[in-house]
Amino acid sequence: MMQRIISWTLVLAIAFGIGLVPSIAAAAERPNILIMMVDDLGFSDFGCYGSEIETPNIDRLAKDGLRFRNFYNTGKCHSSRVSLLTGLYCDQAGSESLKRGVTIAEVLGNAGYTTAMVGKWHLSKQPTDFGFQKYFGHLSGATNFFKGDNTFRLNGEKWNDFDDDFYTTDANVKWAKRFLAESLEEHPDKPFFLYVAHNAPHYPLQAREEDFRKYENRYGDGWDKLRAARYERQLEMGLIPKQWALSPRPEHVPDWSSLTDDQQDWERRRMAAFAGMVDRVDQTTGDLVAFLKEKGVFDNTLILICSDNGACPFDRTRGKEYDTWDPRSYWCYDTGWSHVGNTPFRLHKQNQHEGGISSPLIAHWPAGMKTKPGAITDQPAHLIDFMATCVDLGKTEYPASWPNRELEPLQGLSLSPILAGETRKSHDFLYFHFSTNRAIREGKWKLVTHRASQWELYDIEKDGTELNNLADQYPKRVKELSKLWHKTAIETDHLKEKQALPVSGKKPPLLNKDGTPAKD
Repeated sequence: MMQRIISWTLVLAIAFGIGLVPSIAAAAERPNILIMMVDDLGFSDFGCYGSEIETPNIDRLAKDGLRFRNFYNTGKCHSSRVSLLTGLYCDQAGSESLKRGVTIAEVLGNAGYTTAMVGKWHLSKQPTDFGFQKYFGHLSGATNFFKGDNTFRLNGEKWNDFDDDFYTTDANVKWAKRFLAESLEEHPDKPFFLYVAHNAPHYPLQAREEDFRKYENRYGDGWDKLRAARYERQLEMGLIPKQWALSPRPEHVPDWSSLTDDQQDWERRRMAAFAGMVDRVDQTTGDLVAFLKEKGVFDNTLILICSDNGACPFDRTRGKEYDTWDPRSYWCYDTGWSHVGNTPFRLHKQNQHEGGISSPLIAHWPAGMKTKPGAITDQPAHLIDFMATCVDLGKTEYPASWPNRELEPLQGLSLSPILAGETRKSHDFLYFHFSTNRAIREGKWKLVTHRASQWELYDIEKDGTELNNLADQYPKRVKELSKLWHKTAIETDHLKEKQALPVSGKKPPLLNKDGTPAKD
């Protein structure tokens, strides 16, 4: 009887031109895939993750889609890009060279997808050398948002057509829409893969004047009150469990009330610039979503939005005398505000504590997802899972070999079961490394060290903000997990022995407010 009803539905739809429900028509096809990575955005910097910054377009995708509570990046810009693109740990893939990895663009391109990228590359060569058929953006790790730099490329060729109204975030989405329009016109029968790698809100904090003005007077209450408000919103929306206590303000960050009027004025202005940049990311995301709807491809497009690492504490400000919309400016913020961005966690970009590696991840796909709209999943996942997901949904295979590369076996696992509302088989463990910061997570247990000082052990399910170090209570667990970290570092991630020396056993170093190590 059910088959007969579906058959008559198809007949009537064809006869009268009635649009089919996406779950019947579009879900049978391979989806388009759009991955958007923003830069140096903390766990709580989108509205749907607790922020006061207005991100209605991204929030709408979360309301109709799925949010992840335990999604991980690598804690650093370039290494997160390597893991996203290859499905491997950073050094395992050959780091910036990608000499032991293959990219999603290469795999999906071979499977019949059109491929395009806009934004920050930050790896070796160019995206057009790694499977992207179309590319606009900059090869550098950061750029002037109004003037660009000499690394901008268009489809492999140097590009410098910067006009007076140029703004990198806007340009990214303008070119993304142009590439998609070309692909849909030239290859209407092919699905597309689009990778949007925004430089925003990475420093320099350069916001358009209208975006800055919107937030200019919103941060006078300071970081302590703002962070407490974000935490309360996270609890109210069920984003984090109530047993996760809010981590305290770092020792080297002053109480807001102790700052002079001039200091408070500077602090509120640079946070307003950051907020304006996030707002612009949201505006352009809304523009891109509207374009997908206009072209009739929105429902069967899987959208994944994440960040490359936690908020950044490093203050490299110069040109403070210029307004944030002046290309001569080069504002940054430091630990006072990055601690807010990483609410409720502690530590920051480059660290392998949760403040450095926890990212928002929003998944949206009307034709294919089976989760309840607005759902939050606590299943752990990682950037390495994107390749496996694309291979799965693209109905292709991860290659066993690749020309001129010593290809490593895929590390990630497909997110498809999670998107289908199921519990997937989890990773045996997740490994983390940047410089001398290290971590490994196995089930509920996380072992982590700051600058290879002491190993700290946390029950990350009960204590997600890493405030109750259990290393002394479970020395056997510390020994087992540290052995697993070292084994993975050498045998899988191909670190040199000197990069994987035992921890020192010393007290973890403190940080100054600008993110640099503090002297005792």
